[in-house]
Amino acid sequence: MSIFYFDALRAFAIIAVVLFHTVNTCGDLVVSHYAVLDYNWWITDIGKTCLRCGVDIFLMLSGALSLGRVWEIKPFLKKRIPRIVAPFALWGFVLAVIVFVLALMYPNLIHIKNSFGSSSFLPYLLNSYLSKTVVCGQLWFGQYWFFWMILGTYLTMPIINKWLLHSDLKEAEYFLFFWLITCAFDYTLGFSFPIKLSYFSGPIGMVVLGYYLRHTKRKVFNDIRFSILLIVIGVFLSVSTSYLFSTTHSFFTLDRYSLFMAIQVAGIFTLFKNLSQLNLNVLSENGIIKKAIFSIAQCSYGIYLTHRVLLCLLFLLLQAVLPYKVLLVVVAVVGFVVPWFVLMLLNKVPYLNEVIGVK
Repeated sequence: MSIFYFDALRAFAIIAVVLFHTVNTCGDLVVSHYAVLDYNWWITDIGKTCLRCGVDIFLMLSGALSLGRVWEIKPFLKKRIPRIVAPFALWGFVLAVIVFVLALMYPNLIHIKNSFGSSSFLPYLLNSYLSKTVVCGQLWFGQYWFFWMILGTYLTMPIINKWLLHSDLKEAEYFLFFWLITCAFDYTLGFSFPIKLSYFSGPIGMVVLGYYLRHTKRKVFNDIRFSILLIVIGVFLSVSTSYLFSTTHSFFTLDRYSLFMAIQVAGIFTLFKNLSQLNLNVLSENGIIKKAIFSIAQCSYGIYLTHRVLLCLLFLLLQAVLPYKVLLVVVAVVGFVVPWFVLMLLNKVPYLNEVIGVK
């Protein structure tokens, strides 16, 4: 049985990812055309700083959905690994071919780093899968790092799950306490804690955090006012830090595993978890909003794999003809809606619907 707030979180996460990549793609224009503290500068800075939460929420959802349940390693990996590998392999190849062909057709518009001929397609394809291909000065396949990260996380989860099955939530709190120390030192202050805590650091902490926040009975994490407070604190600290350390030539953004981001995503997760407290009429069972949320959640992985190439192409074509704020809106809306629509159509095709990244 589907739990609605999981679908809502997944939909929110992919929207945040698309918006973040839109601001990240278009942000170079701000550095070169607008002054620090200009309205456009603030839009870009807040977007770069606060919208990085999407990937963290995906990690938290993986933990909330999979950890603390009885399952065996082989069935778990057999189910999860093909589900992420097949769409990654398909869309990586299709989009790499499209970009390659466009570069051959319009060499004055689309430049792939280092000249290439027909014989160099395979190295180019490999670099695309590894998110290293540079097109017109940007990483058009840059989001593919997520595949390698989530693959490693899935390989680790059977060990974490076995531990949590034989533990109570206090032991999860013990893990999260040391993980937050690494968030504060390694990913916020920029230097390691004197005690070596590498086993507690990185994305696996977000996975455990998602599991913990789903199951915790502590009243403070089930109070919507506290959720909002966490979001406000996390956003304020992140934006303030970015403002203090940004320059006229570049934006400063904290790592996605920084302490401030951990505070923000904990607030977002618990806010969605406690949405039922608000009795929102717009979320009626058969309402259009709820159906749209479910559809976006279903297509989220496919949208993640496909949107960035379209964003970069739109930016390349429209940057000289649209004002910056209009450019952001057009690139974000088209870059989100087109992949979503295409995935919904392809999901109706037998067999193909199993490998396009739609659940």
